[in-house]
Amino acid sequence: MAAQPQPLTGPLPEVAAVHWRPRVDDARLDRAGRVWTLVTVAHTVPFIVGAVLMVAIQPLALPVALACIAHAWIIPELYAQRGANVVRPKPAMADPGAERVSVGLLGDLIGHEPRELHARTGLVLERGRLGAWLVGPTGALLVRPGARRVHCWCVRVKEPELPTGDRIAHLLLAVRADEQGFATVANQAFAGARWRVRRRLTARQRPALDEAVRAAKRLDRGSSA
Repeated sequence: MAAQPQPLTGPLPEVAAVHWRPRVDDARLDRAGRVWTLVTVAHTVPFIVGAVLMVAIQPLALPVALACIAHAWIIPELYAQRGANVVRPKPAMADPGAERVSVGLLGDLIGHEPRELHARTGLVLERGRLGAWLVGPTGALLVRPGARRVHCWCVRVKEPELPTGDRIAHLLLAVRADEQGFATVANQAFAGARWRVRRRLTARQRPALDEAVRAAKRLDRGSSA
């Protein structure tokens, strides 16, 4: 029987390569979420205010005002799309046999429920101290306790020809070893309302986010108990 891969322990070695980044913790995650909200507001409110003023000054400007409202709606949607893209399925570059083997090995790292969820959605659910993670081949989503906001991180794949299961396993082990380090090293693509991110996920992936939301709410109840 093949030996089971052992999780890493301690800080991720990759953290040293981004020594200028402050180590992510709960406070920094909450601050990052507020900053993303402020950025979104700063991009959308001027369009809304401009639309209202144009109609108030000249009702015939209604078509232009509607265009401004459309921009105010589209900009947050584009941000959410950017966030959802971190777990968007990519074409498999490995041969089908290697893909099947990698998925089988990934199954050895996770329990029955996460294995079944991965089979349905392509994402792996991992509960951590920072919240509930959804790990994909090129990035991860983090649903914070309370489940109102989702943080999205992308990870550059140095070997894109690796089978999907191997890439997920690599990121999963990194999260298990040092989730704060993972969030420090990875590039944050978006942080915002879960409903926005859910809209931009594929239909296949949405049940995984729903399950992560339930897991995050349980973590929140447990921390407040």
